[in-house]
Amino acid sequence: MNFLKYNTSAFASRLLIVATDVMLAIVALAVSATLRFNFDISQAIDTMLVMLPMVIIVRLISYRWFRTYAVIIRYAGASDVLRVFYAVTGGSLLLIGLGVLLRPYGVTIPLSVLFIDYFLLLAFMAAIRLMMPSIYQMVFGERIDKDHVIIIGAGRLGAITRNLIKQDIKSTFDVVGILDDNQTIQNKSLDGIPVSSPLDIDEILKENRVSKAIFAINNIKGNRKNEIVDLCLSRGIQVLQVPAEASWANDNFQISQIKEIEIEDLLDRPVIALDKENVTRQYKDKKVMITGGAGSIGSEIVRQLIKYDPAQIFILDEAESPLVAIDLECKEELSFTRVKPIIADVRDMPRLVKTFDQYTPDIIFHAAAYKHVPIMESYPSEAISVNVGGTKNMAMLADVYEVEKFVMVSTDKAVNPTNVMGASKRIAEIFIQSFNSSSHTNFITTRFGNVLGSNGSVVPRFKKQIAQGGPVTVTHKEITRYFMTIPEASQLVLEAGAMGEGGEIYLFDMGEPVKISDLAKKMIQLSGLTPDQDIEVKYTGLRPGEKLYEELLATKENSIETHHPKITKAKVREYDFVKVEKTIHDLVINIDKDSEMDTVRKMKNIVPEYYSQNSRFNELDKDYTDVSNDNKRSQESPYLDERGNSNKLLDDINGDKQTEFS
Repeated sequence: MNFLKYNTSAFASRLLIVATDVMLAIVALAVSATLRFNFDISQAIDTMLVMLPMVIIVRLISYRWFRTYAVIIRYAGASDVLRVFYAVTGGSLLLIGLGVLLRPYGVTIPLSVLFIDYFLLLAFMAAIRLMMPSIYQMVFGERIDKDHVIIIGAGRLGAITRNLIKQDIKSTFDVVGILDDNQTIQNKSLDGIPVSSPLDIDEILKENRVSKAIFAINNIKGNRKNEIVDLCLSRGIQVLQVPAEASWANDNFQISQIKEIEIEDLLDRPVIALDKENVTRQYKDKKVMITGGAGSIGSEIVRQLIKYDPAQIFILDEAESPLVAIDLECKEELSFTRVKPIIADVRDMPRLVKTFDQYTPDIIFHAAAYKHVPIMESYPSEAISVNVGGTKNMAMLADVYEVEKFVMVSTDKAVNPTNVMGASKRIAEIFIQSFNSSSHTNFITTRFGNVLGSNGSVVPRFKKQIAQGGPVTVTHKEITRYFMTIPEASQLVLEAGAMGEGGEIYLFDMGEPVKISDLAKKMIQLSGLTPDQDIEVKYTGLRPGEKLYEELLATKENSIETHHPKITKAKVREYDFVKVEKTIHDLVINIDKDSEMDTVRKMKNIVPEYYSQNSRFNELDKDYTDVSNDNKRSQESPYLDERGNSNKLLDDINGDKQTEFS
């Protein structure tokens, strides 16, 4: 009988397994016969002499049929035990059948012996397979220095994690404790590992040098997760995390997928519940254009939009490589082929006109903008050109081509701005908000704070600095910011776009502000290092235009609730579009003629609450020392007190769609 293929590397191990199983069958039969005849050795031997040849042949057939030898010794586990069950059960049934058939010929096979033999052999073979990995490791394996770890969570995910670590002989983890808040399972054990309260962590540390904790709970409130993580970090324990089940391949995960917990995972933000029916109704079968579509927010809006089955998505950006990347991601990873990448600059009006002529979008998400405060403080003309001029170009074309909705992505830095970037975004808000009253298009503004992980944000910067060994640079000990994740921000932009009817400025619930120095220190701790010991936290001073605290709502504004608990609507003063359009056109068209001081002076006249901080433009505020009084500046502003004529450029576009904006 050809059990084994001789010319294979598995020959030796398979031969050893078959020989071991045959020996176990002989031992099980001997013990069964001895027990059946009350230790009457002579009678047991007589019975064995009759049964042994038949048992060996039948067992070999069942081993061959069920391939019990086809096991990788170092990875033996539950599936191999199941195969043993089938083989032993099948073999025992066959022996019973033979006993019945041979009885008329004087061959007696006691069924009681077969009954005892079945359970003994099953137990022997199963035990051997469960012990194989440990035996192999002791005999052949390399000595691996293992980290003592604790698992946080004794539920299903914790049990899976414990089992996975136990079975993988190459694992560098040695589980010495499990923590869980559930009092009903505390002081019990999970696969031999005691389950304790998180409050008892110090008792575990007295007996073991724990270096890592593995978070194996997915449905835990953010604040409790933070508390447990802080508990571990305060004791020098690095925190890892089991990936979400949605990311498992074939409902399984590997130990290699257990990664360091990210700062994004600790943001205390509940899952967003979108009005899927309304959102789907808004975007399904529509042609949607996203400017800045290759950026952090723009590309995530693209990913989220795909779920709602738009007719086509146009991704407009001037950055070639990121544009190619999101295009390939849509087509290859997200299986959405109705996507068109468009290389264009929102300042290039002729190029935009050709784009609108060709694609005629139904909805526009305008995320294209310069957003970095310090560099825009050095280049105010660029901030005006892109953030104001680019927005104006897109908005006017949206009106000419009768786009249904235009959703602008703004920032909390537009509120009581202290820098050029924030003021430029506020001017763009004023333009599209005032334009709404005289346009076919519904113009909507969304305003939120910093986004974790976006290009240029502190999180990727801190990660890079930590990887390089520090220092981690923070501008000021007290500086705070609002944060949300990229997917959360993008989902709320879609929701706001769906609910907006025109003219609104929607504010997103950003939660509690985060002190940047605390963020930096926690990221260092999450990397398994100690702040100011392994990695220095260095304070460099506020950058030009930077302020300590951001706001989402200006002091003269208030907000009203919407049907979505995370979105409110700002009540802001209304503006006359004729005056707005004339003054903003003057600002944009003269940026190359005016000095930087003159440009910023015009910005301050348009946005009276704009007072520079830590900037060379502070001198423009010297005549307005009373920050709470907007009247002095507004009285000098032609934007607010002089009625102008409608810009001829809008009429030109309506006429031939070829007029070029300066």
